[in-house]
Amino acid sequence: MKTRIATVITLLMVTILTVNAQKFELGKVTIEELQEKNHPREVSAPAAVLFERGSTYFTFSESSGSFQITTEIEVRIKIYTKEGYEWSNKTIQYYTGDNPGERVDISKAYTYNLVNGKIEKTKLKSDGEFTEKINKFWSTKKITMPNVKEGSVIEYKYTIDSPYTSTLPQWTFQSSIPVNYSEYKTAIPEYYSYNAAFKGFIAPVMTKESKSRSLNITSKERNGDYVTKTTYTTDRIDYSESSVTYVEKDLPAMKDEDFVNNINNYTSSVSHELSMVKWPNSPIKTFSTDWESVAKTIYDRDDFGVELNKTGYFEDDIKALTAGLTNDAEKTAAIFNYVKSNIKWDEYYGYSCNEGVRRAYKDRIGNVAEINLMLTAMLRYVDITANPVLVSTRSNGIPLFPSRSAFNYVIAAVELPGHVLLLDATEKYAMPGILPVRDLNWFGRLIRKDGTSAQIDLIPNNVSKEVVNLMFSVNSNGEINGKMRTQFSDQKALAYRQRNVGLNKDAYLEKLENENNKIEISEYARENELDLGKPVVESFSFKETKGTDVIGDKIYFSPLLFLAEIENPFKQEKREYPVDFAYPTEYKYNINIEIPDGYVLESMPQPSSISTENKMGVFKFSIANTGNKIQVIVVSDMNEAIVPAENYQMLKDFYQKMIEKQTEKIVLKKV
Repeated sequence: MKTRIATVITLLMVTILTVNAQKFELGKVTIEELQEKNHPREVSAPAAVLFERGSTYFTFSESSGSFQITTEIEVRIKIYTKEGYEWSNKTIQYYTGDNPGERVDISKAYTYNLVNGKIEKTKLKSDGEFTEKINKFWSTKKITMPNVKEGSVIEYKYTIDSPYTSTLPQWTFQSSIPVNYSEYKTAIPEYYSYNAAFKGFIAPVMTKESKSRSLNITSKERNGDYVTKTTYTTDRIDYSESSVTYVEKDLPAMKDEDFVNNINNYTSSVSHELSMVKWPNSPIKTFSTDWESVAKTIYDRDDFGVELNKTGYFEDDIKALTAGLTNDAEKTAAIFNYVKSNIKWDEYYGYSCNEGVRRAYKDRIGNVAEINLMLTAMLRYVDITANPVLVSTRSNGIPLFPSRSAFNYVIAAVELPGHVLLLDATEKYAMPGILPVRDLNWFGRLIRKDGTSAQIDLIPNNVSKEVVNLMFSVNSNGEINGKMRTQFSDQKALAYRQRNVGLNKDAYLEKLENENNKIEISEYARENELDLGKPVVESFSFKETKGTDVIGDKIYFSPLLFLAEIENPFKQEKREYPVDFAYPTEYKYNINIEIPDGYVLESMPQPSSISTENKMGVFKFSIANTGNKIQVIVVSDMNEAIVPAENYQMLKDFYQKMIEKQTEKIVLKKV
């Protein structure tokens, strides 16, 4: 597993080349751009980015006595179809958690249309611009461009002013629509050093240059015993500025595919994180340059490590809860269930506490950090070896490079004899060792009390199972009547509960019938729905009228009926991204079939065993006939959670053979 993941990570890193940047200007929309009916390379694209150019530079603020960052972005987009209208809306997220926070200004926003052979220009007005506060940390500015039609070209410029120099904005070259030209430039004073991190399969072309810069700093001094006199002096400071320009051209649309973790993991982009600051006549100050440093920096924060040391608010409750429990496994389960049951998750991600663990415990609601740091502290209080684990959720992307912003979540880990147990108390249907899928994102970073850390695999080793017992009879008209019982365990049970607990029963049954070839369901029952320590069991009786073909004196049907996979999810000739199943799985079908009176078995599929070269996928099909009974056992194992793109063809072929076997027919003949 780890070797395969390392291979994928290697493929995500790109090589930097050198070329000259191209020039574009806002306000220079051409008739040719407006007349273009579809994209020349991707004719079905609903829209395309004609160009996008960004520039991040530093300016010195005398009022604060420090450098600030300004990022200017200019964009021109062509709208081809109504489906492309969504690209006439833009949302910009910015940080407002401190004072001063970041500021966003939108300008030069216009929509262009071709009317009677002439270019018509419509300006964005104030009623098309909105500001919304998301939470205490973040706000968004949104624009909706006016007068957008099929064929329109829109363009806008926005500027983000930020007092924070720890990271530069991430620049993403690719998008879900084609991008003709993308350029990003950084201009950084010699006092700052940043680590640049690249993702994707398309390498940006890079140019570098260095310039001499200067700034004038005015200072004032008051002196005099009886009459105060103010004198002003201006100092000139000379420094060098390094500029890097990244360019990519003719970028294809990024198309989301089945079993992709997060398409942004494979989208061409560059990000920068501060690694060092060196002021004149001052010692060098270094920042997170490796994962150990990242973890220690986070652990030392007041809203992380300090919160772990607070215990007074829960001590009496936890003493009473664990009284009489004799081993760590029992104590872990009891405390985990206690936190899940008593503290509601407010749906906010992050590894930093907001109001703090004490307030979360009192109010019975908290964010991810407050809940799982509280859980960790409680476990430590009863002498269990527990530590927090930093996680980047699947929506946040794979943490490829050391960075404080690489993580956006925290869970807990308990060291038990022989293994490490991972816990996330934000998920009410989770069990110890069973994480919600959002957490299953390759690797996390476990941080110990002394600040040291270690990489930890988040992918489950145990196989999650779905076991189906299916019994049915076929009558002479081809109608099928039967019973089905399905048992879901581990990750499968969690996913089932997340999807279905609390749903309206009638709506759920209608959905279940439609998803299974429009069968008619009766006698529906569900076991262990909220007994999380046991597998979920679903059972029902059914009637199916579309599962057979009656032709002359013969009846044809697949022994798996509506359970058979009929379409290969892997359709691409070549795949650039890994296939991500999230966790290892096993599907097992025990099927018993009764033949109608007056019919005999003419033919049935042959037993078969299919596997990939490395046993990554294994499929076994066995079948036997005795009198008017047919017994079928099908087992399908996917033993790897993540399959590298290099094994895509092997996986695709495996699925195709498996589907062909599942859809083979049993043939009954009338006697």
